[in-house]
Amino acid sequence: MSGPQLPSWLVHEVQQRTVLFLNHVLMQEKAAMERLVRQKGRVARVQWRSFSMALAITPAGLLDLAEADAVPDLQLEVADSSPLALAQAALRGDKPAIRIEGDVQLAADINWLVDNVQWDIEEDLARVIGDAPAHTVSQVARKATQTLRQFVGARGARATDAGETHPGDAGGRNLP
Repeated sequence: MSGPQLPSWLVHEVQQRTVLFLNHVLMQEKAAMERLVRQKGRVARVQWRSFSMALAITPAGLLDLAEADAVPDLQLEVADSSPLALAQAALRGDKPAIRIEGDVQLAADINWLVDNVQWDIEEDLARVIGDAPAHTVSQVARKATQTLRQFVGARGARATDAGETHPGDAGGRNLP
């Protein structure tokens, strides 16, 4: 699927910010960093459509952008090319289908990270706005996410039961 290409400086900046965020989350979980230390020097490339990012594991158990010519030890390719389908799956709490090629142990360690490491947004928010407001914002966000997941799940169940699009259903909205 081709389309307009993003400027290389913007792609690089987004990748750098992504690495900073991932490292921030990893640093909150000592076991995650210990797992990655065992994989130091290894490179994992994540691919979705025409976008890719190669991450090298540092001796500290963190991530860095890999050199442009680095050969990945592990290739992870997101199978679904639809951004909408990926968003719906995420809202349901599902992992996207991924084609995996390469080092089995590195794949297992990355899978462990995905399953066991979560961003503690409430803790980070508390540093900025205080404990009580952060707790309130987090509760509201959890409730909104739960409601959205229920809505997406109900819509998916109705579409699956019917096996097709419902009359009166247009672009994900119910029309009167």
